Amino acid sequence: MNQERIYKVLLGPLVSEKATLAGERGQVVFHVAPDATKPEIKKAVEQLFNVTVEGVQVLNRKGKLKRTMRGFGKRNDIRKAYVQLADGQNIDFLDVE
Repeated sequence: MNQERIYKVLLGPLVSEKATLAGERGQVVFHVAPDATKPEIKKAVEQLFNVTVEGVQVLNRKGKLKRTMRGFGKRNDIRKAYVQLADGQNIDFLDVE
């Protein structure tokens, strides 16, 4: 996988209360591209962070329909990936060098 595709597959980490609880189980949560596949996500995380990935679970969340002053609008759909890391490995996003 080339370097350009890695940055198109992984859009960024997801920071929420549920993602923090998943981190205690050795999982990391990412926003991913709508066309990203599980093998692509696995390769991207392994190459970018130098860790071993045991499994990937993908979740598609549909955008909510919201009422606005001008009618109805729709929020964007979101695709998340729960990446299970090998035992003893972690990704620290706050460690900036």
